[in-house]
Amino acid sequence: MESRHGGVVALKPINEVAIFMKNLVPANIPETYALKPVIENIASTENVYKGVIAFRDFIYLLCDCLISDGHTYAKPPNKPAHSADYPFLYYLTNLLVDVGYHSKFAENGDSLTLTGIPILCPSTDRNGKRTNSKIPVSGRIDCFRFLALCGFVFKGVDLEAKSFNISEEQPLIVSYPDNPIMLTGLKAMSVADMELRATRRYWNDNHLLRCDYRLIMTEDTDALDALKDILHPLPGNLRDFVIKLHQRYIGMGLTCVTIIDDQYHFAYSDIQNSKRVYKPRDIYTVRIWEFSYSLKHGYCIFVRSKKTAKYAEVIKQFPQSLQENITKGYGCDRKLRNERCQKGCQGIRVPVDESILEIGDDIVTWLDNEISC
Repeated sequence: MESRHGGVVALKPINEVAIFMKNLVPANIPETYALKPVIENIASTENVYKGVIAFRDFIYLLCDCLISDGHTYAKPPNKPAHSADYPFLYYLTNLLVDVGYHSKFAENGDSLTLTGIPILCPSTDRNGKRTNSKIPVSGRIDCFRFLALCGFVFKGVDLEAKSFNISEEQPLIVSYPDNPIMLTGLKAMSVADMELRATRRYWNDNHLLRCDYRLIMTEDTDALDALKDILHPLPGNLRDFVIKLHQRYIGMGLTCVTIIDDQYHFAYSDIQNSKRVYKPRDIYTVRIWEFSYSLKHGYCIFVRSKKTAKYAEVIKQFPQSLQENITKGYGCDRKLRNERCQKGCQGIRVPVDESILEIGDDIVTWLDNEISC
């Protein structure tokens, strides 16, 4: 039911959410790279390399299981607040993090052992306030059943039971028979998720499921490498177009910052002449344009043009549809057009599909003029 400013959030089917998640997983992971010290303590360097790749493959399998069977496990909330609002995904992610982070390897290295899983236990904060476990009792067994569907074996869990309560007396033994080295990758990526993230770790995010191997590397990675990871599902001509845009504006002195929230942003800002010290979020707020991949809009370019009056004659040379898009401008959908929120404040949206290749030169001209002005 629509209200004056729009109605209920349109919830994407879980299979579409899973396809989106799968596209965020890096297709190409280097065979060797220097590891941060905390990761070197987990296992041999070679085993960490193999484990991370095996964990990446496990995430692919997990997404495939969500595509085929997710509707059985991932129930949407009664009042969705986001287009990807499936609590089951948060339960699953945090359970995996806890298993990886709080466990110890068995002597043979083929299984993990832990007693007590924080995500399943009530907690008390420093003020003495007691909170319930993050995963409701009714949802716990579904998490274990789904992970079993993905290849996990749990000794100490009755998958036929209606619910599951962790016992601190009886250890939980976790194995992954199809490829035991995956458990090394799970532990490495769980430690990275808990200790090595540059941004705050929130309970309701799925960062672990992106297999962000760059967190465990000692050297800083170039934004171009991360961009190539996100672009890999696209046809070659579209990948080349976005990469050339990136290289062009980095070459012109713009700064690119990567921001990950409910979507993946590569934001380009001109801060060359500023004396201010910018944090990544600050750079994002002054972006001129960005490349984005989101569940709602897919692959897009957003331009926050503010100087169009200075090159109005140039805009008149563009195709009619692009002229209209630029003339319409950007901003809050509710305030500008009395429409429900479409993230209009993000900028003027141009989908990255085959049609963008027809106006590729005009996009470059548009951005060049916006930057020069």
